[in-house]
Order: sequence, then C-alpha cells, then structure tokens
Amino acid sequence: MTQETVGDMSALLERVSCVLFDFDGPLADLFARYPAAGVAETLRVRAMKLGVRSEELSGVSDPLRVLRIVATCDASRHVTSELEKCLAQEEVCAAETALPTPHAARLVSTLAKSGRKVAITTNNSAEAASAYLDRIGLLRYFGRHVYGRADDPGLLKPDPHCLMRAMACTGAVPENCLMIGDSPSDLRAAELAGVRFLGFARDEPKSHRLYEAGAKHVVTSLGRLSAAAVPV
Repeated sequence: MTQETVGDMSALLERVSCVLFDFDGPLADLFARYPAAGVAETLRVRAMKLGVRSEELSGVSDPLRVLRIVATCDASRHVTSELEKCLAQEEVCAAETALPTPHAARLVSTLAKSGRKVAITTNNSAEAASAYLDRIGLLRYFGRHVYGRADDPGLLKPDPHCLMRAMACTGAVPENCLMIGDSPSDLRAAELAGVRFLGFARDEPKSHRLYEAGAKHVVTSLGRLSAAAVPV
C-alpha cells in the first residue's frame, strides 16, 4: 500500500465534472456521539415487538444490517417500512452531533467553486445527510442533489441505484464521475455504475479492506485531494 500523492489525486480528478460522496465516513462520522449499536438495538427491539423472529438479528450492531435482515423475512413490507422510518429518525438525531471528517468541508467547497458538481449517494437517509450538511453550512453546495436510502432495502449499495439517480439528475455521465466511499459496497456500486472510485479509510484496517476488495486508490486523509481539486 502506498500513500497517494497530490499528483495522483490530480490525475484521478482529470476530466471529473461530478463527485459523488458517500455520507457517513467521507463527510462525517455520523454515529460518533450517537452510537450505531444503540440504534441497531432500538430497531431490533422494535422489529420483535412487530412480530419479527429471526436468530440472525441477535447481536447485530449495524442498523442497516438489521434493516436488511428484517426485509428478507417481511413479506408484507409493513415492518420494514416502519423500521426504515424509525432508522431515519434516529439518523437525523445522530446528525445533530455528527463530527466532520477532516478536510471534507474544504474539499466540497473547492470542488464546487472549481465548477464541478457534487452530490450525496448514501445508504443513510437523505433527511439525515441534508440536516448535517445544513448544520455545518455545506448544503448550499449540494442543493437538491442528496440521494439517500430508497424504500426498498434491496436498492441499498452495492446496488448502484442512488448513483444512477444522482447522475440522471445532475446530467453527469459515468466516465466524468468520481465516487468517494469508505466501504467495499461503495466500491462495488461504483463499478456497477461505471464510475471511478476513490476509497477513504480512517485507519489501516479499513484501508486494507478496500484494497482487498479491489480499490486502486485509497486515502486516509482528504487533504491531498483538496489540494488537487483545482479549477477544471
């Protein structure tokens, strides 16, 4: 694994007219002060009260994983819909105390001022992402281009649904887009959408997972990308 240079980042941004950001990770630590494990437990208890019985839910600490599991055994989709609304509310609460990712605000503003479009493509709720962006003064750069979780959990990344929505609404084409994500599912969604990918990893284990999944470019800081985001 090698540290990406400003030159590497400049080459990656060449011909990029639209940058698609995953939200939790590249832009913020959504659950920094509102633990995800507690949200997952809230969803798990809610699902059981609504009649879901699944051994797979035991010990699950990822809220999205709870939602996916429930969706597989909820033929009517009623419970899944209720849990999705509950999760969205919890995410909006978490957005009130989410911590900014270093250099993310500078990167977003530099990209936008350089003439590039920016959009959010996230498995979190659009309401939570918009609330956070509004709170820290970045929503003006994204406008209405915040594409969050669909009603159908089957459309969560790695399905490219939110990326395709973003490109359709911004008028961008895959070859001129770059996605910044922090998980193998982000990488797979970008591949399926035909979009270039930059992995963001807060630590070495996450960086290793992205490289193992096939990512060609991974950074542990957005600083060099910010420096490379010069006007097109």
